[in-house]
Amino acid sequence: MKEQIRGRIVRIHFGEDDRWQGKPLYEAILAKCRELAIAEAVVFRGIEGYGSGSRVRRKGHWTFSKDAPIQLSIIDTEEQIAHLLPILDTMVDEGLVVTSPVEMIRYTQSPAPPG
Repeated sequence: MKEQIRGRIVRIHFGEDDRWQGKPLYEAILAKCRELAIAEAVVFRGIEGYGSGSRVRRKGHWTFSKDAPIQLSIIDTEEQIAHLLPILDTMVDEGLVVTSPVEMIRYTQSPAPPG
């Protein structure tokens, strides 16, 4: 089956060392997304980047910093994302949250015929 849906994508940029209530921020946000039944959430770990205050974040064998840049991409309907954004306000201390409208195409297996 193919379903076309208008939705919204949220991209959150922060550092791997960022925490919320003692656990890594990306784990806490993913858990909240699952709790809200958000359609899709994926964590990406970057090689190098910078954000607020131009502090360079990098992950590598030859650096002392283990604070790799992290990006979460979250996709769902406008309504579902509207429930998530106020929660992100409480969880993200330093970072960047970007939202954009998207056209989603969801592919699912057809339901099995009866019998």
